Amino acid sequence: MQMKRVLIMGAAGKDFHVFNTCYRNKADVRVVCFTATQIPNIDGRRYPPELAGDGYPDGIPIEPEERLEELIKLHSVDEVVFAYSDVTLDYVRDREMRVIGQKASFLLAPTKQLTLKSKKPIVAVCAVRTGCGKSQTSRHIVGLLKARDKRTVVVRHPMPYGDLLKQRVQRFATLDDLTRQECSIEEREEYEPHIENGATVFAGVDMKDVLDAAEQEADVIIWDGGNNDVPFYRPDLWIVVVDPLRAGHELTYYPSLENFEGAHVVVINKIDSARESDLRILEENIAQHNPSAKVVRANSPVQVSDAEKIKGKRVLVIEDGPTLTHGGMKFGAGLKAARENGASEIVDPKGHLVGSLAEIAQKYPDLGPVLPAIGYGEDQIRELEETIAAVDCDTVVIGTPVDLALLLKITQETVRVTYRLEVIGEPTLEQILDDFLKTLR
Repeated sequence: MQMKRVLIMGAAGKDFHVFNTCYRNKADVRVVCFTATQIPNIDGRRYPPELAGDGYPDGIPIEPEERLEELIKLHSVDEVVFAYSDVTLDYVRDREMRVIGQKASFLLAPTKQLTLKSKKPIVAVCAVRTGCGKSQTSRHIVGLLKARDKRTVVVRHPMPYGDLLKQRVQRFATLDDLTRQECSIEEREEYEPHIENGATVFAGVDMKDVLDAAEQEADVIIWDGGNNDVPFYRPDLWIVVVDPLRAGHELTYYPSLENFEGAHVVVINKIDSARESDLRILEENIAQHNPSAKVVRANSPVQVSDAEKIKGKRVLVIEDGPTLTHGGMKFGAGLKAARENGASEIVDPKGHLVGSLAEIAQKYPDLGPVLPAIGYGEDQIRELEETIAAVDCDTVVIGTPVDLALLLKITQETVRVTYRLEVIGEPTLEQILDDFLKTLR
């Protein structure tokens, strides 16, 4: 039997799900390696043999994507599967041309094969870009379901950046669970608000095993998507959030269009910050690509823990890292709150960045005058602390979903900025959810 040799391009998440659902235990396929990008320090590891299954006694190596052409030659690769998200279509075409140039075939991750069917109803909350407002929308939905006495759990798109075997199935019901399982800042940003909202969160490497565990505790499961990726579980109600500050990206990023066209509900968020011309672009694109979708309009108002610490002060703003980097935004809730509450100066930290933070600034030169919260390990947490300490400012404005003041040593005054979903007009998500629950009965 001729064995097909496959390389999976990923970023520690969807790539593993592709392997588990499409290639594990297939006698005629050998996955020779994964490649990794976007997330620091996730290469140089191995997908463990306990997860890889038969035929992989040493596991599967995870290599840097920069070695793509070299790896194709080294392993005589027949097929390369692209399995990560929030990149432009031109970026995907570039990778395709590089693969074809090495005489291998190029395949996008096959969505239908990846989408698992649940025994319980699935409400999927996805987006067309990182930073559109998925998390606040998910929290809003959880609150509505809990008010209707539905046992509701959240399954988060995987972020397995640590020990993959330990992260096979993860359950987070308390903040202590986050510490005990050594969650990174990015993981905390996604899990902690749900826990504070009273929801149990599941995540992990093997999404089938995760689903089996979540089904034991839920009447309804919320799929809380990552980046602009499609749901890994087949949605019974598919909600997709779009961002008028990046109007048109729903058509030009991968796999945004699949989300955009498949959605049962499209939420246009951040209307209070948008231009009318950009709102028209979104409405026209919805009418052309998904005319049957229900359209919900919403704002993302910010809430500040102590506005007096901002007014007239020189402030350093810390924002959600992924939103600024591969999300392409120049600001987030923190900068918006600093300007609305009368900061005398936004202090740009770029002259004080150390280590990987300085490397990120070089890689993303269009970052605004803010500090991206990138924390994937102890070294990067230390770099954040050193950078903050070096900035001459009165107040640190924390615009990340997790309260960094509880995780970092910060000597300056701190202010926390949070945000929520505020639905405008009708239909509301409450009405849509009630109609959905009636269909289940």
